[in-house]
Amino acid sequence: MDKARRILVYVWRERAAPQQAHFLQSLTGFFSDGDDEEVQVSCSLQRNQFILSSGDEGRRVPLKRASFCPIKHLSPAEAAAIPPEVRQRGVDVGVSIMLQAADQRVLLTRRAKELRIFPNVWVPPGGHVEPEETMLEAGLRELQEETGLRLDPEEVSSRVLGLWESVFPPLLSRGLPHRHHVVVYMLLLSPLSHLQLQSSLSPSPAEVSACVWVDSRLARAIVAAVDGEDGEVPVQQLPSSFSVMEVSADGALSPSLLPPAALIGRVPSSGPDTERVSTGTKYALDLWLRGLDTSKPPQL
Repeated sequence: MDKARRILVYVWRERAAPQQAHFLQSLTGFFSDGDDEEVQVSCSLQRNQFILSSGDEGRRVPLKRASFCPIKHLSPAEAAAIPPEVRQRGVDVGVSIMLQAADQRVLLTRRAKELRIFPNVWVPPGGHVEPEETMLEAGLRELQEETGLRLDPEEVSSRVLGLWESVFPPLLSRGLPHRHHVVVYMLLLSPLSHLQLQSSLSPSPAEVSACVWVDSRLARAIVAAVDGEDGEVPVQQLPSSFSVMEVSADGALSPSLLPPAALIGRVPSSGPDTERVSTGTKYALDLWLRGLDTSKPPQL
């Protein structure tokens, strides 16, 4: 995509004017006084610029990166080895839609294995923001393009859950970074159940190879498998398999079963990547679960 047609990240701190973020710049680190992996920022989309600020303009939201974020750990020699055309890209903006059905399940999709970025990884529907779009318009467009779901913006409520600093490849052991994004996770609340929404699913096989509706119990198990950490994940209370909808080459949907390991794995520290839920998606699911917990009525 031509740089003039891309929405890029700009950073703004104190009284300085917003400056375009550099590809090799850790945005989370820019707003942190130490080695924090999560900070609070304000964000806004103005004149096709996505502006991150340390000020109080607008509602503040969390911005987080992985502890193993390649941008954070780049050595000077590795940074110098990144081609100039990559270093000049800047930081792109994407939006991911956490679509919550009325029965409190959220939709995840498995990216097609032919995709160059994060193939075969489970994520919410989403993609790049186009010029002149709002974040909601971009999210609804990507949702329709990837899943076939056409939602009326007047019939859903939405809010930003949080921001994720995404780098690909996700580990330096897999190669030098060649994509750097801020992903805006946006929660959409639908008045329809997941079965009602599923009846309208018509995923694009070029983008999506499977779909799954995740409830809070499964989401907690996914979040517990923290990438970059060791230890057992409590899966004893989970079923031996989960129902998903596989997408054929012609776009047809068929029910299938997946073992928990396909959704509750961690990013491998070495070797080829595996089918898993992306680290950023785990972060978004954690934020979603916190919202569910605070919205529950008190126990009497």
